[in-house]
Amino acid sequence: MRMPIALITLLVLAGCGGGGGGSSPAPPASSPSNPSMAQRTAAATATAQGNAYCTAVQPFYWEIGNASQALASGSVNAPSDGNTPVYTASSVMSIASASKWIYAAYVVQKQGGQLSASDVSFLHFTSGYISFGTCLPGQTVDACANYLNNGVLSPNAVGYFSYGGGHMEQHADRIGLGPLDNAALASEIMSQLGSDVPLAYSQPQLAGGVVTTPAAYAVFLRKMLGGPLQMGTMLGEDAVCTNPATCPSALNTPIPQSESWTYSLGHWVESDPTVGDGAFSSAGAFGFYPWIDASKTWYGILARRDSGGNNDGYASAQCGRLIRKAWISGVAP
Repeated sequence: MRMPIALITLLVLAGCGGGGGGSSPAPPASSPSNPSMAQRTAAATATAQGNAYCTAVQPFYWEIGNASQALASGSVNAPSDGNTPVYTASSVMSIASASKWIYAAYVVQKQGGQLSASDVSFLHFTSGYISFGTCLPGQTVDACANYLNNGVLSPNAVGYFSYGGGHMEQHADRIGLGPLDNAALASEIMSQLGSDVPLAYSQPQLAGGVVTTPAAYAVFLRKMLGGPLQMGTMLGEDAVCTNPATCPSALNTPIPQSESWTYSLGHWVESDPTVGDGAFSSAGAFGFYPWIDASKTWYGILARRDSGGNNDGYASAQCGRLIRKAWISGVAP
């Protein structure tokens, strides 16, 4: 996938200085229920570098912050073999299904937080458009929405959760984005998220085509925590069950059926009764895993690009949720 040099430069520049503006007040004294920043950072760093679930997905970049700024981060690398990438806040990468959160936030912002029942069905993946395959890089949204079987409705799937890109592609076509190609689509999405969230599309696929940097995505997460993006007040709204093994209204999910997460507006709620902590997230197939914790206090990113095809998003989530746990508790799990 090739991008114009100017766009690559924009994305890389956005990755510099990953912290946000403003300063934070001095934190209160630490306690077992309120670890110090030093304790949080040490626990998260130790987990990222040494926990087995995290060594399994190295190399990666991780970052944790609040509504104002990044607070801790690190580039964790596998043993050097001469070809191992070093990921940083400014690494430009395809984020696959982490694109879904971006599109949903765009829709919420564009419509002033007032979603119709139809909007919700598309963003909850219950619209019945489950035949989606792929887009071609040079297509428009409309051309992709009608490519091969992408536009085929499965009536028996209406009202049932089925994870896939067809729901968002059809929704985008219906709300007027059909004529847009990659460049125009990126410009339209940024018109609502802000120019401080620079992104591109490798193909006009709303659910999986975004190319950006961890630093840019971190700004997006901070804007949900800080208020400018209305999605922040709608996290987890009307979440639906997703595990076909336990839920009769679910058809398929990329999450192993040993766990039961729910799905809200373009993002997961990690609500499994055994290992879940209620965090909101949107893991991508290549391993890009962004999250906001259940209290809506912290955001985090685990960023990498792996095309192994072995559900790398879930593998990143297994590591990322432990980094989150370490940060919140101040103790490495």
